[in-house]
Amino acid sequence: MKRFFIVTFALCLLAAALGLPACAPETRDRYTMRLVFEPLSRTLSGEMGVRLTNRTDRPWDTVCFQLWANAFREGAKYLPVGETFAPAVYYKGASFGGIAVTDVEGGEARVAGADENILEIVPPSPVPSGGEARFSMRFTVLLPEIEHRLGIGQRTVTLSGFYPVLCHWDGGFCEHVYTPCGDPFTSAAADYDVTFTLPERYLVAHTGTGTRTAADGLARYQIVAEGVRDFAMVCSERFSVCTGEAAGVPVAYYYLDDPDPARTLAAAEESLAFFEETFSDYAYPAYTVAETGFPYGGMEFPMLSWIADDLPGRETPLVVAHETAHQWWYAMVGSDPYHEAWQDEGLAEFSAALFFDAHPAYRQTYADVVSASERAYRAYYSVSAQLSAGETAMSRPLTSYTGDYAYRSLAYDKGVILFDRLRQTMGDGRFFAALKAYARAYAGKTASPAELIACFAARAPQAEGIFAAFLGGACVI
Repeated sequence: MKRFFIVTFALCLLAAALGLPACAPETRDRYTMRLVFEPLSRTLSGEMGVRLTNRTDRPWDTVCFQLWANAFREGAKYLPVGETFAPAVYYKGASFGGIAVTDVEGGEARVAGADENILEIVPPSPVPSGGEARFSMRFTVLLPEIEHRLGIGQRTVTLSGFYPVLCHWDGGFCEHVYTPCGDPFTSAAADYDVTFTLPERYLVAHTGTGTRTAADGLARYQIVAEGVRDFAMVCSERFSVCTGEAAGVPVAYYYLDDPDPARTLAAAEESLAFFEETFSDYAYPAYTVAETGFPYGGMEFPMLSWIADDLPGRETPLVVAHETAHQWWYAMVGSDPYHEAWQDEGLAEFSAALFFDAHPAYRQTYADVVSASERAYRAYYSVSAQLSAGETAMSRPLTSYTGDYAYRSLAYDKGVILFDRLRQTMGDGRFFAALKAYARAYAGKTASPAELIACFAARAPQAEGIFAAFLGGACVI
């Protein structure tokens, strides 16, 4: 009990130092981090305090955190990159990283899981339903030299999944392993207070809002992010920045060598404003897009999207619109992309199609995107059916996909077709009413497929059968 009291007291002092209400009641979990990046040693060092509330109906005997960074360590069983992309992303050859967690206070800790991917902490006594748990720890992340979600790239440093994050709860703490296709990350909305120190020559695009000060060759970022499912950053010595706004929300674009940054910024502004009008109000105080070395086109985080620095110019607006749509379908309305990737990816790609129909200047239409998805899925199905019985079910864990091609075809392309079929069947009035109801009912929550389906079925009973046929794989397009 003494150790637990010390941690509580220390966190209260930390909150006071940040000018926050010390030990005030919280409606969300809170992460407080002090981070230092040292380029020469390729390390990110951190001190973290976590305040959690048990919102489940069971006591917590053990509290579990994901250690995503350990997927990058030497000897990992579940690799973050498949054979297709490995030669491109490991630009210097094989490189390894990982996370070491020390000085855990608030309980007894050990690293566990199928691939050293889980930090288990046993508190002094079980945390009852409605009770609060507080932990503190130190961690050091060795960053691999890789163009990926976490690592030192050729022109940027990408920092996501670098800290221990509470495991998703679904009747118990869920263990998810890293997968080379898809985004295996499921997290509840939480509040973050982050101080990040690194050499002054770097600019940082990040989740949240904050301030930057510089002295003695170092830059210090003080960042606050509220109600976000993840916290991520990308740093570069070569960033330029242009800014704008959408519906009163500040929008920034951090770019490297984009030949037309004003066009990319406009795509971010216009898509943010369009989705706010079409779905629901944007929940956050700012939005940032950053260009970075990344093999998959783009990557979404709350208040922050990454786009690959090698995108063909004609594809940039589509990627920006898709990642911006994720601010609704993933960030604001959560789901479980580990088991149901279509629920956010298919809906985000479909949302991008809607955006283009309303913005003809980008020379793509809704029909173009839907037709392209149909052609791509039919080509995939033709190949898949020849090689095996066919891989057609959309509702499946990421570990069951045979590769990136199957993942893209089922989660993205077939997802677009699913929502287009629903729109055709229901008509625009009922279809968009269902989407708006979904956006509003599950903002800040994690919605199951059944809850999404119910929003549509309440307005068109036949919607349930359409979902069942697509998700189970019975529908052959």
